[in-house]
Amino acid sequence: MTAVAAVAAAAVGAVTLPAVAADHHYPGRSHAAVYISKVQYDSPGRDDRSNWSLNQEWVDITNSTRRAVNLNGWTLRDADGHTFTFRHVRLNARSTVRVHTGVGRDTRTDLFQDRRAYVWNNDYDTATLRNDRGRFIDDASWGRHHRGHRR
Repeated sequence: MTAVAAVAAAAVGAVTLPAVAADHHYPGRSHAAVYISKVQYDSPGRDDRSNWSLNQEWVDITNSTRRAVNLNGWTLRDADGHTFTFRHVRLNARSTVRVHTGVGRDTRTDLFQDRRAYVWNNDYDTATLRNDRGRFIDDASWGRHHRGHRR
């Protein structure tokens, strides 16, 4: 009976796991100082546009260096042109900030786009990070038009 329960639990777990784009920190590969480390593009549960659900959709931006980076004026954009601009954000050395889609109060570790609708498409999309001069920094793609990860 325990084997059946374990298989059933595994099946349920597989169904309820949220869709996350792969962690893009590849061993042995050179990285930009700041990069998109993870994307949660399909919030768990029903897509009911509640603030909780919107905030379960996020992008992690990581600073891999030993120095803080000023992200003021940097942008995070999807393939449809929805753009989030970082305002007064200093990303500490060797740290990550999570950019949520919904409404919330910004902290050192969590930023909020203050949107009332989803940004990241569940079937395919691309998250693109650019610096304050518009220079390409990194991107992450998933789904049928998946390009991978450019640098």
